[in-house]
Amino acid sequence: MSDTRPPPVYKLRLVFGEIGMIGPGKAALLDHIAQTGSIAAAGRAMGMSYKRAWQLVETMNAMFRDPVVTRARGGAQGGSATLTPTGQEVLAAYRRFEAACHSAGAPHAEHLQSLLRKDEAGR
Repeated sequence: MSDTRPPPVYKLRLVFGEIGMIGPGKAALLDHIAQTGSIAAAGRAMGMSYKRAWQLVETMNAMFRDPVVTRARGGAQGGSATLTPTGQEVLAAYRRFEAACHSAGAPHAEHLQSLLRKDEAGR
């Protein structure tokens, strides 16, 4: 009988000492900003306030040599936000890191999953 449980989910965070960290939440925020062109819309898509989204952007902008997000203040059409080339590079590097960890870790994750107890349905 095969295991029908969903595969494990990797939630990888890189901690750079006192400088800061980047993980799935900040990467998702960068993805949403790139897609929507808005910090507010990105925050809403993730179920967080504009204030929290902006705080995370400020944290990331302070972490890296160059800002990862730039914004234009609102006007008649409202404000906008875009990933800078550094932001695009940070997001791409983090996604490559995730993929490499997933690939290298898959056999270990599968082994750990095989050791899990069965649920009520016997899976």
